[in-house]
Amino acid sequence: MGSLIWLRLIRFTSHSNQLSNNFLKRFDLTTAQFDVLMQIHVYQPLTQIELAEKVTVTQGGISRMLARLEKEGYIVRKQDWKTKTISLTEKVGAILEESMPAQLAFQSSFFDDVLNEEETKTLYTLMTRVHKHSQKKTYHLSNFFYTIT
Repeated sequence: MGSLIWLRLIRFTSHSNQLSNNFLKRFDLTTAQFDVLMQIHVYQPLTQIELAEKVTVTQGGISRMLARLEKEGYIVRKQDWKTKTISLTEKVGAILEESMPAQLAFQSSFFDDVLNEEETKTLYTLMTRVHKHSQKKTYHLSNFFYTIT
């Protein structure tokens, strides 16, 4: 049953991302760009390494995305001695002000349209528990590989 749940989650995530990419086109953003901009919005200023830990984009992918976002005038990278931090520009503020509530409502509708409040809370609790457990597995797995090499 665990494998079936995992496959269902992957399918849902993939389909949700496709729908979100279509939804976010009106703001000239992809789902990954939206995620990166939201993380910067919440945690700015932050380093590229800190940002990469918070999003689902690879380190190489994050470098290319940041270059594009900087070229678009959405972010600015500042060098402070050895540390380069990333912050949002005022230009992207208006885009996020409009896109954030729209995207959050769009994503919430996947759950709000079919689950009642109790079911939503239960799903959130269960997914939080599974996510925390997966983070422990990541730690143990990285120690396992470190021990082998």
